Amino acid sequence: MANDHIVRAFSEELRNLGNMVSQMGGIAESQVEASVQAVARRDAALAAQVLQSDIRLDDYERSIDAEVVKMLALRQPMARDLREILSALKIASDLERIGDYAANIAKRSMVLAQVQAVRPVSAIPRMGWLVQEIMKEILDAYGDRDVEKAISGWRRDEELDDLYTSLFREVLTYMMEDPRNITPCTHLLFIAKNLERIGDHATNIAETIHFLVVGQPLTAVRPKGDTSSFAVVTPDAESAAADNAA
Repeated sequence: MANDHIVRAFSEELRNLGNMVSQMGGIAESQVEASVQAVARRDAALAAQVLQSDIRLDDYERSIDAEVVKMLALRQPMARDLREILSALKIASDLERIGDYAANIAKRSMVLAQVQAVRPVSAIPRMGWLVQEIMKEILDAYGDRDVEKAISGWRRDEELDDLYTSLFREVLTYMMEDPRNITPCTHLLFIAKNLERIGDHATNIAETIHFLVVGQPLTAVRPKGDTSSFAVVTPDAESAAADNAA
């Protein structure tokens, strides 16, 4: 009878831990959405809310860390139970980093709201929408313990990388066309990179879900489409001719 009570209590602790991770994931999703909206709307007040709410994610991570330490010390879990606990710890860490990137986006949106808008900013909501779709699919997969759904979101990271590379090239072109674009475009590049990194942390979570459910690490090569490191943008012939004539 005592053993049954211990088993039920431990099962309840595991459920509570999983719920804490899911709640933290919901906050991270909201943070990303709000930070992208702050950029698109040039809304400094919304950006300030994102920065203030980042504290909640930090609190969740500390609470999850404390709960994990307690469960490891008192329950000495094995097999699937141990994977549940360790996965919660890893996912919480990725979610905290996602919150940090959302806060960075919000900070830079405040600067962008004070300068003239440039056309490439319209690509940020597209990237943000895709990031949110990936996060939702992967966090839903965690709640359902659905490996296939997690892998589906994991594969979409390449699509996000392609968008980032395209935006990277466009922003460089704008910077070359007019030095007045350098300040806003530089902030846009950092924002786009933050969104790309959020996608990377979401794929980390997908890989953790695979380990949690299957008991083995995901051995497939992570799909990557970010070629911005090799991007070279040169002035077109018409612009070069105009410069020479001047």
